[in-house]
Amino acid sequence: MSCHICVNCGVQYPLASSPPSHCLICEDERHYVDKNGQKWTTREEILGKYENKIQCEEDGLYSIRTEPHFGIGQRAFLLQTSHGNILWDCISYLDKKTIDFINGLGGLTAIAISHPHFFTTMIDWSHAFGDVPIYLHQDMKNWVVRPDKCIHFWNGETKDLFDGKLKLIHTGGHFDGSQALYWPDGASQRGVLLSGDEPQVCMDPEQVTFMHSFLNYIPLNENKIKRIMQNLQLVNYDRLYDAFIIYGTDGVILEKAQQIVQRSGERYLKAITKDSN
Repeated sequence: MSCHICVNCGVQYPLASSPPSHCLICEDERHYVDKNGQKWTTREEILGKYENKIQCEEDGLYSIRTEPHFGIGQRAFLLQTSHGNILWDCISYLDKKTIDFINGLGGLTAIAISHPHFFTTMIDWSHAFGDVPIYLHQDMKNWVVRPDKCIHFWNGETKDLFDGKLKLIHTGGHFDGSQALYWPDGASQRGVLLSGDEPQVCMDPEQVTFMHSFLNYIPLNENKIKRIMQNLQLVNYDRLYDAFIIYGTDGVILEKAQQIVQRSGERYLKAITKDSN
């Protein structure tokens, strides 16, 4: 009996004697099934074959990514506050070295996930750190393939965590339940947005973009873009970290991030509306 992990997307399924016949995430139009068919593994099978690279991005913020590439190359973040630490987004690979490092920084108080492409082994991560709560927006409920009592769903446009030290923002768009994490202080005292991949930093870090499917080049519609822009105006931020290090970008905007997001959203709307020239 094992909790099988989809090699293609990295999501983990419930305990079973054999792998699932399908992967809900891969068969969705936002992702894809590998041309050679669905492949499965387990945490036990991959232990020792990979390594998590942990990097301090700024005081109180660490990025965590797996090498060599696994799943879709997800990147997670460990964020420290005076009220405890939170893991933002999740990666499939979890080993003792990673657990020990995080425990050395005070462990975890909570986990929050931007959207289903980052569910990965989130239940194992919660269990490894004392069954800490995982905060997901209610509109992501139908995408959870491994239910567990540690998952806490919330409704509405924003949710304060850690007595207001952090804020979840419901953006919708890429998935109906997509959310971003806002860190009001940040090391620079200017506010930090952890965006998942909505928005995602472009090759030119002076621009971001929004998509229904990045891999299959399906754009978002006008109403969804307007909603994202509106809800991201609920907070003030200067720096932005997205979900990936891909296509030659490090997925970071170090200053004027809010202005860049606003300008990029306006450009996107102009490109998809009838009035564009």
